[in-house]
Amino acid sequence: MTSILRHNLPGMPPSVSPSSHAVEADGLVFLTGQFGRDLHDPEAPLPDGIAAQTRRTLQNMRSVLADLGLDMRNVVSVRVFLTEFKRDYGEMNQAYAEFFEVDHRPTRTCVGVTQLVRDALVEIDCIAKR
Repeated sequence: MTSILRHNLPGMPPSVSPSSHAVEADGLVFLTGQFGRDLHDPEAPLPDGIAAQTRRTLQNMRSVLADLGLDMRNVVSVRVFLTEFKRDYGEMNQAYAEFFEVDHRPTRTCVGVTQLVRDALVEIDCIAKR
């Protein structure tokens, strides 16, 4: 049987849902969805606008990956959830592209949803390969 590691990372705020920060199995690392909260002040207001929230969300993802000894180049698949798909898709893509080198872009699915935690505009999760 494959061993499964559940990561609850010291120094990271607790997940807003009953979940681990990440779960690892067979060299794959599955990150819980991230949103634009400040990891050092989790109750602070979210940044204004989709670009700022996308950047903060991906900075949070990068921080979780770093705590696991990984970086954005290890990411193989991403899911993006937007509450205002038509309005925010283009601007989210511009901010998103800043975080992935052209030759190391993961696969991605992007969907519109009705609402996210704390009225976030975007949530992003990923799968990385160790």
